Amino acid sequence: MSFNVKRFLGKIIERLIAASPYRHKLAGSCGTNSRIGKHTRVAGWKNLEIGNHVTIGQDALLLTTRAKIIIGDHVVFGPRVTCISGDHRIDMVGRYIDTVTDEEKLPENDADIIFEGDNWIGANVTILKGVTVGKGAVVAAGSVVTKNVEPYIIVGGVPAKKIKDRFSPENLKEHIAIIENGK
Repeated sequence: MSFNVKRFLGKIIERLIAASPYRHKLAGSCGTNSRIGKHTRVAGWKNLEIGNHVTIGQDALLLTTRAKIIIGDHVVFGPRVTCISGDHRIDMVGRYIDTVTDEEKLPENDADIIFEGDNWIGANVTILKGVTVGKGAVVAAGSVVTKNVEPYIIVGGVPAKKIKDRFSPENLKEHIAIIENGK
């Protein structure tokens, strides 16, 4: 068994970052009044954009090495949310999956994940590459989101599907007027 110094130092740096109350400053951008919970792990800090008034619950896992994770304003993540903006390439004939390098990935193997704002993402949710969670949408705990989520709906399940609208049409109109127009 050989000792890998680079991997060892990387693990130490990862633990120091995870323990730092200032780790949100490592993100590509970070708005005001935003918090990242304890034990959250991020791969690709430079590709993480965090809006204003965002709370990322503890033990989140945000993997974004080529594509971005863009979190709008007023988004709340429960604990243990996972966002993965990339995939492995699995179509190379005659190659074991673990021998395919990151440089051999195709553009379609990675796609941004976008939270448009005013979202609640429940505990233990997994959101995969290319998903946009529409403004005002809610994702129920334990869901796996593989497709875009329309604005102002509630989705849940594996794979996530629409459960219901977040507001009645009248209440939605009032909600939008209050939060967007200040009326």
